[in-house]
Amino acid sequence: MVTSSFDLFKIGVGPSSSHTMGPMTAAADFAARAAGRAVRVEVDLFGSLALTGRGHATDRAVLLGLAGNVPADIDPDAADAQVREIRASGCLPLGGGDPIAFDEGRDLRYLTRERLDFHSNAMTCIAFDVDGVAILRRTYYSVGGGAVLDEDQVAAQAARDLPLSGGNAGPPLGDDAAVVPHPFRSGAELLARAVQTGKTIARMMRENEEAALAPAEVSVRLGAIRDAMSACIDRGIRSDLSELPGGLRVKRRAPCIHRTLLARQERALADPLTVIDWINLWALAVNEENAAGGRVVTAPTNGAAGIIPAVLRYYERFAPAATQQGVEDFLLTAAAIGALFKENASISGAEVGCQGEVGVACSMAAAGLAAALGASPGQIENAAEIGMEHNLGLTCDPVGGLVQVPCIERNAVGSVKAIEAARLAMLGDGTHRVSLDEVIETMRRTGLDMSDRYKETSLGGLAVNVVEC
Repeated sequence: MVTSSFDLFKIGVGPSSSHTMGPMTAAADFAARAAGRAVRVEVDLFGSLALTGRGHATDRAVLLGLAGNVPADIDPDAADAQVREIRASGCLPLGGGDPIAFDEGRDLRYLTRERLDFHSNAMTCIAFDVDGVAILRRTYYSVGGGAVLDEDQVAAQAARDLPLSGGNAGPPLGDDAAVVPHPFRSGAELLARAVQTGKTIARMMRENEEAALAPAEVSVRLGAIRDAMSACIDRGIRSDLSELPGGLRVKRRAPCIHRTLLARQERALADPLTVIDWINLWALAVNEENAAGGRVVTAPTNGAAGIIPAVLRYYERFAPAATQQGVEDFLLTAAAIGALFKENASISGAEVGCQGEVGVACSMAAAGLAAALGASPGQIENAAEIGMEHNLGLTCDPVGGLVQVPCIERNAVGSVKAIEAARLAMLGDGTHRVSLDEVIETMRRTGLDMSDRYKETSLGGLAVNVVEC
């Protein structure tokens, strides 16, 4: 199986794909199983979910999921109102049905000293009947990018003895595997298939999607992803909220930067680097919107959600020959590269640090931009390799457990780096010394060697060296 573009790009809400979207999906799945039978539920959070769950809105996500909400359909404003009602009343509509009592202080537990073996982002849900007897117990793992595996899928993966929990785990909850015409398990195999078929990476990825979807539906879904990314940029620019939630008192900068750039348009004509200011603006706008719990697209995660939208808008606004076909080629090629990372390493910050989020997004965006600009498969693979090579070892150390510092600025820097990677690769002929496969394996091993303090636990790095007040 090749991971679908629509598993990597999912419309949802912030601030975190692994700590917000994943737990909401898991809680909704459990609620659907327990609804009509249970009168009380408990949820235990482990590892990274417990350590940074409050800052990543995991508590809010669990309440909404138990109430039957899923990330793709939720309205952030309506969700806030529902969470307030649940907390005020002490009741929630399990699975969207009859209300049951829910005491958040008692029934949602943060087990910060416990980590389950399979993955740091783990949660266990337990349902009880009227006699207080546990009638259903299920453990879920949020493995990155909003994808969730349940205990049955984890058992299947263990039997296959795969290297990292996020890699090749099989389809997440609710998805079915499809037999595709162009399977690939490595960058080398992807390039070989391009030579063998004479097709671009984007064309092969599209035909893989068409194994499960009508051609028109593929275009519709890609268009919806592009539109959601663009809308997120625009909302972040227009926001009149000056401060992000969470207690760090981080100021939104995108609206002010936008006004400044508009006021300096004539001066910008003499400064060719002004384009970088616009790229920074677009990335900041997305990640500020994500930090505020707004509607975003995992790309491949929420913490790295600003890079691909910013680079895609750069293509649309600044590439002289930008086309709708180029936009689709961008997204499909980026997804092919993201699939290689997801299946052979990880896109989870709790598993491999931020190299698996911002690093992977940078690699995906570099490949996507190169494809949209007409690069050869070899140049595209080189762009992806450069994008990750210079993010190796990047840690995940969010201050206060919030997806704000250093996450927001890191997306801006990653966006510019992706464009540099694409341009550098296109100056060559596609031949290079270090392969994408070697970089992916290096990233995987680096993640294994990395201390857990730097894997979305807020126990090391900036998280402990920056004064929060």
